[in-house]
Amino acid sequence: MLTTFASALAHPVAYGGWWPGPWFLLVPLFWFLVVVGFVVFFATRRRRWAAAGRGPCGPWPGMVGRSSATSVLAERFARGEIDEAEYRARLETLLATEQPAQP
Repeated sequence: MLTTFASALAHPVAYGGWWPGPWFLLVPLFWFLVVVGFVVFFATRRRRWAAAGRGPCGPWPGMVGRSSATSVLAERFARGEIDEAEYRARLETLLATEQPAQP
């Protein structure tokens, strides 16, 4: 009797012949896809925010380019640190030395 019970537990078709087949893989596969979906979603969102120059504490460090230089110049002009002639001259210099965006 004990050997019959032990062999029934060791056999994959125990419990009246029920076996889930390959369907038991769908639940882990579903959760794996959910986790990967979240990771991809937040990674692309973070990349877009970084490309736009936004971050948790303002512009991200290392984001150099036209938008940051012209925004600093515009802020200085708005605060009254430089006059309009100097603003226009510096803006022309920035736009002239700007490197074209590479596709």
